[in-house]
Amino acid sequence: MVRIDADAHVDESDATWEYMDAAEQHLKPLTLTGPENTALSSGDSRVHRLWLLDGRVQLRRTRNDARSGTTAAVRELADVEGRVRHLDRLGIDVQVLYPTVLLGAVAARPEVEVALCRSYNRWIAQATERSRGRLRWVAVVPLLDMDEALRQLRWAKDHGACGVLKRGIEHGKVISDPCFFPLYEEAMRLDLPICIHVGPGDPRVAALSPFEGTSRFEKPFLSAFECLIVYGLPDRFPTLRVGFIETMASWLPYVIADLSARNTFNRNSQPWSLQADLLRRSRIYVAVQTSEDLPYLLKFGTEDNLLVGTDYTHEDQSAVLGVFQHFEDMAGRGEIPRAVVPKMFEDNPRAFYGL
Repeated sequence: MVRIDADAHVDESDATWEYMDAAEQHLKPLTLTGPENTALSSGDSRVHRLWLLDGRVQLRRTRNDARSGTTAAVRELADVEGRVRHLDRLGIDVQVLYPTVLLGAVAARPEVEVALCRSYNRWIAQATERSRGRLRWVAVVPLLDMDEALRQLRWAKDHGACGVLKRGIEHGKVISDPCFFPLYEEAMRLDLPICIHVGPGDPRVAALSPFEGTSRFEKPFLSAFECLIVYGLPDRFPTLRVGFIETMASWLPYVIADLSARNTFNRNSQPWSLQADLLRRSRIYVAVQTSEDLPYLLKFGTEDNLLVGTDYTHEDQSAVLGVFQHFEDMAGRGEIPRAVVPKMFEDNPRAFYGL
């Protein structure tokens, strides 16, 4: 059985922006040094670095190697061979890589977003070539310039990308906004999934709460799921796959129940229901985490649509390098069917990412 880590990360570094064209050099993010910060959970005092991106300051996180289980060199793809050796020790065959700072919308000007995305995609494509297929990656495209986004998406597909990042709410627009339809059409043609990773895609949404919780992170992806179903995007784009990454999966029963109740109240003709195989029919995949009640979630017909990710390089509540062993142990104790494990580890991520 192959183990595919459906949600791992890289930390951007100064090297990430070295692939900008000559005319874009003045748009490079600048590294600043912030004040000393004491981490609340561990008491370790660290000086955080910052990015100056498009006139705004963004946190460039200083990781704790012990807490993250990684080193700066493997996080930043400066040591690809070392990262692959670490995967061997963890028993992971393939990792799918997402960015860190670029998980959120960091630029308000199209020309800046174009330069950042192009440089990031070139950097990660070249770095992962040395992994001999062990490291795959999700492209980041500039959705403030759709023509350029489609050009970059085609380039990314030709250079090893296996998905395209999309935020739940992007620059003030929900996922069902027709302005994104060209992206969905091209992704469908290229057999690339839309990967909705948790993260603030709109500074106005992020500003609703200083706390990194519901207002900042959960509201966008919940909105995206509802818009997918209510506006019939799976039918409009009949082979497009959509994944919800690092969002947990426990929200699914609630959202589906809410949609079903609204549908019944409004007397629409086609009710939504997990029992009616909604995820499978709609080609929607969700990454599950170790803190969730997986036996309960499996009662809702999710076994062909769940993915597993380590959140590698990060050190928040989603990061569990031993996630594969956790679910294997659950199967060993009889808490989940053994047949579910290879689906979550291999079959479902292969189907979702087209590996």
